[in-house]
Amino acid sequence: MFKKLLNVVLVVLAGGLILSACQPVATPAPVAATQALKIEPTLAPGSVQLVAQGATFPLPVYDVWTKSYQFVDPAVNLTYAGTGSGAGKKAIVDGTVDFAGSDSVLKDEYKTVPDLQMLPTLAGAVVPIFNLQSTEKDANGNAVAITALVLDRQTLADIYQAKITKWNDPSITKLNPTLVGKLSDATITVVHRADSSGTTEIFTKALASFSADWLAKVGAGASTVEWPVDKNGNGIGGKGNPGVAVAVQNTTNSIGYVELAYAISNKIPFAKLINKAGKAVTADADSLASAMGDFANAFDDRLNATIVDGSGAGSWPISGYTYLIVRTQSMKDCVKAQKVVEYIKWTLTDTRAGKIASDLGYSLLPQAVLDKVMGKLNAITCNGAVVSK
Repeated sequence: MFKKLLNVVLVVLAGGLILSACQPVATPAPVAATQALKIEPTLAPGSVQLVAQGATFPLPVYDVWTKSYQFVDPAVNLTYAGTGSGAGKKAIVDGTVDFAGSDSVLKDEYKTVPDLQMLPTLAGAVVPIFNLQSTEKDANGNAVAITALVLDRQTLADIYQAKITKWNDPSITKLNPTLVGKLSDATITVVHRADSSGTTEIFTKALASFSADWLAKVGAGASTVEWPVDKNGNGIGGKGNPGVAVAVQNTTNSIGYVELAYAISNKIPFAKLINKAGKAVTADADSLASAMGDFANAFDDRLNATIVDGSGAGSWPISGYTYLIVRTQSMKDCVKAQKVVEYIKWTLTDTRAGKIASDLGYSLLPQAVLDKVMGKLNAITCNGAVVSK
């Protein structure tokens, strides 16, 4: 009976994402669905409150997971706030959260808290979303929306470097012969993240691999950027993946970058990309799996790995792992430590949790990567004792 109830809850929460596709993405859909149905699990006496925050890249699936888990373990009340990777990293260092989410790798943070460990949970695609109108008119005289677009690696970098500023630029029309005469000379409004962002770190690593000029003038892998388009006057910022998605939705002739789930759940068109192998690819589970395969042996001891711009024929070029960050030795509350480990293991191994992630466009970890993560989880200690049962 309990398993049936959980399955119903998972379906309802995941369905909320689909039903909200036409709604503004600033409010994650699962919250609205849960509130509408008044699903409020009764917490057992002595329940444990777990608090987490960080990356918005995985927020659509984390939101469903955290709500669903209260039906898996009613003793756990778990919240995850999408505040951005930078805020998540700061919170885990400051000790104000029990674990954090980040798409941005840790660096100097290890100097303050040496036992921090990054745990890949999923891989996701960063996609160029767009809001583009054709020069053609419909029967009512309204501009027709363009819903299919192809870009290559250099062209995308040039758009964000303000070298390409018009939609009918020859570099774009050459890649889209069916749109010749339909692309206008409208200025491209370029949307980017305004906050410290792991999504931006993945995106700029990719742009630096795509363009030697971007690498030399802007750099690679920064979570905050001095955007050339801002200096040129055609750039605008949005907070979090939801903020970028809303800005593109509300701005005609714009382009931006978000995690794939935000494009899927809100029906925002996103471009195909010509990858390093010269193939036009779409962001999906298969192209993400191909990207992970290109870098299967790239992990360091902290389980950091970059999976952008792989050489595989089917690889999506702007891919990245999203991570949970935990303390492996310095958690003081051993009950909480055990619950954190149990929750993370559930997200990685439960088939229903995996289906929700896949349906949202994320790619599950291959077995070799999953084994590495489970090994780190099983080694977490509290007050010198191993936490995992």
